Amino acid sequence: MHTEIARWVLQIEGEAIQRLAERIDERFSEVVELILRAPGKVILSGVGKSAHIAAKITATLNSVGTPAVWLHATEAVHGDVGIVQQGDVALLFSKSGETEEMRVLLPVLRERGAFTIACVGNPESTLARSADLVIDLSVPREACPHNLTPTASTTVALAFGDALAIALMQARRFGPDDFAATHPAGSLGKRLLLRVKDIAEPTLPMVSEQAPFKEVLYAITSGRKGAVAVLAPDSSILRGIITDGDIRRAVEKYEPSLLLSLRASDIATKNPKSIDLHQKAYEALELMRTYQVSQLIVLEGGRPWGMIHFHDLIREGIQ
Repeated sequence: MHTEIARWVLQIEGEAIQRLAERIDERFSEVVELILRAPGKVILSGVGKSAHIAAKITATLNSVGTPAVWLHATEAVHGDVGIVQQGDVALLFSKSGETEEMRVLLPVLRERGAFTIACVGNPESTLARSADLVIDLSVPREACPHNLTPTASTTVALAFGDALAIALMQARRFGPDDFAATHPAGSLGKRLLLRVKDIAEPTLPMVSEQAPFKEVLYAITSGRKGAVAVLAPDSSILRGIITDGDIRRAVEKYEPSLLLSLRASDIATKNPKSIDLHQKAYEALELMRTYQVSQLIVLEGGRPWGMIHFHDLIREGIQ
């Protein structure tokens, strides 16, 4: 029985969204163009469940490049309307279009120079008749056995807000780098903004080509990167890398009496994978995955600068 109820609710809401999609016309394009041309910001308001929907749409608009402010209708008529300025575009959400607070707010918004758009479930309502433009968000019925609880109507309003936000995003050519700039703490923001130099330390565990085996062991242990860079005598040219794996393979290959006579150049992997410190951090992760290595030598202008480990990237949320 519970699953049948769930399917019925989802079907009602899905059909409501489909009806909205079929109803979208030039008025939607007019809203998009108005917002794009507006010298001000977007104001979104509502009461009750519509207020929550307006708040979510506000957050979405802000995250994809359209400055927006959520204004609760009740608080607005008690002073908060002062945030509204000439040239703003106000989207007013209401199922009935007859909510007292919204009817009081609309003329105040117009007086302050805002263009008003009624996003309503009743296109013949007082709010719709008073607004500059009307968006019909009506639904045949709510996904409620009593046809009372706002469900399909709020879903349709939310879907309209998403459609508007994405249309504006596309019109503004708001791309992944822009998205990252507004989400710097998120995984995508870190992926697109962080560079190798922001994560890697400017210290490089290193040994010279002629370093004895014992010195190599000490350098790997103290460097805590699971590897050391093997450098030419003047430390300016990268000759190779020695990892924990190289050490294990050397122990398996050579007799114990020969290990201490080995030099770094005897066990180093030549032409190690490297990355410039100005490259994106996610590029370092892709290189590691492609070549199945855990470390990369970090270069600055072709010269050894530091080392970055797989765990450094994962710790920063680069995936």
